Amino acid sequence: MAGYGGMQPGIILLREGTDQSQGKAQLISNINACQAVADTVRTTLGPRGMDKLVFDGQRVTISNDGATIMKLLDIVHPAAKTLVDISMSQDAEVGDGTTSVVLLAGEFLREAKPYIEEGVHPQVIIKAYREACAVALKKLDSMAVHLDVMDPAARNDMLLKSAATSLSSKLVSGHKEFFAKMVVDAVNQVDGSPLGVDMIGMKKVPGGALQESVLVDGVAFKRTFSYAGFEQMTKMFVKPKIVLLNVELELKAERDNAEVRVDNIAAYQQVVDAEWDIIYEKLAKIVDSGANIVLSRLAIGDLATQYFADRGLFCAGRVVDDDMKRMAKAVGAAVQTSCNDLNEKVLGNCAKFEEKQVGGERFNFFTGCTAATATIIMRGGAEQFLEEAHRSLHDAIMNTRRLIDNPSVIAGGGAIEMELSAHLRDYSRSIYGKHQLLIAAYAKALEVIPRQVSSNAGMDSTDVLNKLRMKHAHDQKWMGVDVVNNGICDTFESFVWEATVMKRNALDRKSVV
Repeated sequence: MAGYGGMQPGIILLREGTDQSQGKAQLISNINACQAVADTVRTTLGPRGMDKLVFDGQRVTISNDGATIMKLLDIVHPAAKTLVDISMSQDAEVGDGTTSVVLLAGEFLREAKPYIEEGVHPQVIIKAYREACAVALKKLDSMAVHLDVMDPAARNDMLLKSAATSLSSKLVSGHKEFFAKMVVDAVNQVDGSPLGVDMIGMKKVPGGALQESVLVDGVAFKRTFSYAGFEQMTKMFVKPKIVLLNVELELKAERDNAEVRVDNIAAYQQVVDAEWDIIYEKLAKIVDSGANIVLSRLAIGDLATQYFADRGLFCAGRVVDDDMKRMAKAVGAAVQTSCNDLNEKVLGNCAKFEEKQVGGERFNFFTGCTAATATIIMRGGAEQFLEEAHRSLHDAIMNTRRLIDNPSVIAGGGAIEMELSAHLRDYSRSIYGKHQLLIAAYAKALEVIPRQVSSNAGMDSTDVLNKLRMKHAHDQKWMGVDVVNNGICDTFESFVWEATVMKRNALDRKSVV
């Protein structure tokens, strides 16, 4: 009977061709895949990090932003995709440190690999790593320098230095003081707004020097497609009333989409006149509302353009959706889907409107808006350069915004990682068993940040790490990598600062408030 039972067909649970790999071999395969991803972005870390050129078959992207590179890699390995997820999470939550979080994750796995090969159960490793993480976070909180006890001038100075640190590893690092001030001013302008950084717009205008970039106290966007009659319009208003529409103000021949049967010329003329009457009625209602500026998501045709120009109004059609939403919030107007019942309540206000030349483009500026908003107009050479500058400023803005919400900083340049590593090594000596080895492995993994920063700067990473270990053993907690002078220095004194929340999020996703 036993033999008969062995001849029964197997029960198929999964689709044919499904890979059912499991056990130690699959764990090691997953770790190797994650290491390969981490090695891809490894050389982009730090002030001397190199850019990566990624070609996705359609367009070329040159960047050293970890989240951007991870997004473009098109990774198919299911385990390696988790590194993309944590990078995206770091970018959404903090906006900076996207390369660091991938490197740390890859190094934690690399240090765990020998124990997996020796047969240590993954649950034992996870438990030890969680314990090490909790100890590291407690130490991190005790070291953080809080800004909320400072006076406004000193606090602003701290924000500037933190923004400059964020920009030091970016393409615009040569002008980091200029852009750090712009970023802090922009964030301070919208501070208190419930929408926060969503009220900061960024526009790119090719040509000119980086220093020609400007911060506008209000909303600015490129002049939209314009019809005949546009040049006759008034290009400047003081305290204008603004109406925002989602209405097409264009003469449409109904014969294109309707069939009308008539039996005499008079009836045909009535149909033609009706089309004109409809659009003229819409235009008259807009003018009667008292609006000086008409903005619409949809087209404003040549007839409407000339009509508004003759009556001293300004109009712009096909306004980009993001600009329209920001305009609505900035000037306190509601986007209307009909020209009926236009009144003072639905109109927006600002202090001044004018159209000005920026490089080779004409821009519409709305300044002195009723709600806090800002627009950064970036200048620069090639399109690729401007795209990377945009990503750099986004990281700095997110970092500064987070720092205002969680006002505490720590030293960068690998100093905090070395101090946490030294603290965990001391802690591991106080416990017994496998956990001692695993917590020491976690401590060693943290050293990947200073090692890679120094390696990317062309320094001897082994020599630098030995010097840092010695300094941190003698309670010099802020000693980190000095990429300028090819050595080590007190990075807190050198104003290389990072937001504490960035490092907390890199170590433990659940810890961010």
